[in-house]
Amino acid sequence: MLKKEQIKEVLDILEDTYPEAECALHHKNVFQLIVAVALSAQTTDKSVNLVTPALFERYPDAQALAEADAEEVSEYIKRIGMYKTKARNIVGMAQKLVSEYGGQVPEDYDALVSLPGVGRKTANVVLSVGFGHQRIAVDTHVFRVANRIGLVHEKDVLKTELSLMERVPEDRWSRTHHSLIFHGRQCCDARKPKCDECPINTLCEYINGVSKEKE
Repeated sequence: MLKKEQIKEVLDILEDTYPEAECALHHKNVFQLIVAVALSAQTTDKSVNLVTPALFERYPDAQALAEADAEEVSEYIKRIGMYKTKARNIVGMAQKLVSEYGGQVPEDYDALVSLPGVGRKTANVVLSVGFGHQRIAVDTHVFRVANRIGLVHEKDVLKTELSLMERVPEDRWSRTHHSLIFHGRQCCDARKPKCDECPINTLCEYINGVSKEKE
């Protein structure tokens, strides 16, 4: 794995390369954020952003969504994957927000993951983007890039998150999360990474034949 000073160099380069790296899901408040993140599972952020304007216009807050019929909600999001399941989840989420948290999104990890449709990644994104906590949310891009370049060597999402938390300074967790996502989308593609133009190719274990991905 990369050494401490190499990790710092990689993070510095990625932050300089992607200064605009931030949450790509359109939202105006924490309620809209948690719904959008829940909808984004196994679906692109771009696809979610296409369906949420009409969804949020019809259901502007937790109270409105809690009173909705899941089948009606599914009509607003049917362009994204698993839309029927996600419709049921976000309605259930809204109902629990109303019944247990006064219609507000809680600023607490355990409370967040108790909500329907909210897993570890969604909770971490909400705490980071919505409340300003330092968190590392591991999606497919973060998992792939972090293990490919040598920040960590782990075989599952949870271990990758915990390892990144150990190896990346805490005050850089959220920024690292966004930088890795942008790098995964724009350069370090799953099937055809653009290694020749990669800004960290002198440090990357994948390029230098060290990464386990090449074994």
